[in-house]
Amino acid sequence: MQRLDLKQLLSQKLSPQQIQFIKLLQVPTAELEARIKEELEVNPALEEGDAADEPATDNDDANSDADEDFDNTEDDFAEDEVRRDDDDVDLGDYLNDDEVAGYKMQGDGPGEEEDREMPIAFTGSLTDALMDQLGFLNLDTKQMAIGEQLIGSIDQDGYIRRELQAISNDLAFSQNIDASEQEIEDVLRRIQAFDPPGIAARDLQECLLLQLERRDPDEITEVAEQIIHDCFDEFTKKHYPKIQQKLELEDYELKAAIDLILKLNPKPGGTGGATRVQYVIPDFIITNEDGQLQLSLNARNAPDLRISRSYADMFDAYDKGSKKDKKLKETVTFVKQKLDAAKWFIDAIKQRQNTLLRTMEAILRRQYDYFLEGDESKLRPMILKDIAEDIGMDISTVSRVANSKSVQTEFGIIPLKFFFSEGIATDAGEDASSREVKAILKDIIEAENKRKPLSDDKIEKMLNEKGYNIARRTVAKYREQLNIPVARLRKEL
Repeated sequence: MQRLDLKQLLSQKLSPQQIQFIKLLQVPTAELEARIKEELEVNPALEEGDAADEPATDNDDANSDADEDFDNTEDDFAEDEVRRDDDDVDLGDYLNDDEVAGYKMQGDGPGEEEDREMPIAFTGSLTDALMDQLGFLNLDTKQMAIGEQLIGSIDQDGYIRRELQAISNDLAFSQNIDASEQEIEDVLRRIQAFDPPGIAARDLQECLLLQLERRDPDEITEVAEQIIHDCFDEFTKKHYPKIQQKLELEDYELKAAIDLILKLNPKPGGTGGATRVQYVIPDFIITNEDGQLQLSLNARNAPDLRISRSYADMFDAYDKGSKKDKKLKETVTFVKQKLDAAKWFIDAIKQRQNTLLRTMEAILRRQYDYFLEGDESKLRPMILKDIAEDIGMDISTVSRVANSKSVQTEFGIIPLKFFFSEGIATDAGEDASSREVKAILKDIIEAENKRKPLSDDKIEKMLNEKGYNIARRTVAKYREQLNIPVARLRKEL
């Protein structure tokens, strides 16, 4: 007797509209304008402009039966999936100005334009700066190709971590150029003379030596070069007595040389020189009006959108024409698809703005004291689940907002993920933000005697004395997250 196993599987599929909303939700304000322009190019039924500028039509008073509550989650889009037959076209769905003919983002108003654009700049591509410097060298075609390959191999810290043989293989396979390791080494040496100093080094030791070689020669610089060249392992472990004994240095010589080395840049790729400038544009703006915080969305990069009247008029012509005309029916089917797509896009934009605003409002309520003063000690413990419960949305939705958005405050532009942290129990029976504990830990280490740095055990006891119930392993975790080395490596002469 054959046995039949029956399994019931529960699966959930996202509709095209839900996917569209999720993608739009993740787009930062700086990129939203490009996304909208892309949609305008592919869908002629979508137009820029305020619906109030459009002339009135007989259909403007039609009642829409597709009212959406944009205060709900992405699941609200599921109801928009129901499509009517081509013969049952309700023109009111596309001509009700209050519903879909246009939208204007919250927080956008006359006289606020200058306040909305307050971007911060950061350095752009280091590769461009290096390629410019390469162009000033008198290189032949082969050397230029090698130079371009080397510059393309530099990582974000400014190092070339690939073996020269691997770069030689790349040139052979990709450009059919036969270059020996010595030829590549010769071009590499010339690139290592570029700005910023230390660029294109193959390890930290070479990076520091390259920077020291660029300095005017003097006694201390020579000692520093000797330390990095002959005692690099001892230097990284801060075994200063061994260095002093090995090189027979006086106390002042050792201290001056170590101080000089510590001022060098271990990551030259972080200083891009005169490169292209890019901008971070905040998604939210918080202002303090006489002690009252005001929240608005940055609306500069999102123009008004509306449904095309000319496309809607095609529906009107269809209603007045013969329903049996096959060509006309095919045309109307195409038009309806474009109108549906335009309506869904506008709906997704509206829900995006609503979701962003509700999420930021919830964050503002929980971190109100911080936004008033900018004091990190005022940050409250807060996780994604807290905000998701406050606004009745899924944690994944809040995560998409927190991971890709930023807010402009009086204290600078801050990523939203900055405000999320776990809680630490205190003797007072309250929870303190882990960010608050990290700030105190950092202060303790900055105030320590650098000749006798504090161990994690001692820092644990100091935090416990301040009322924070924290274990040594948590101290170590927070210290590592702050990129602070262990006590032995913090020791100074």
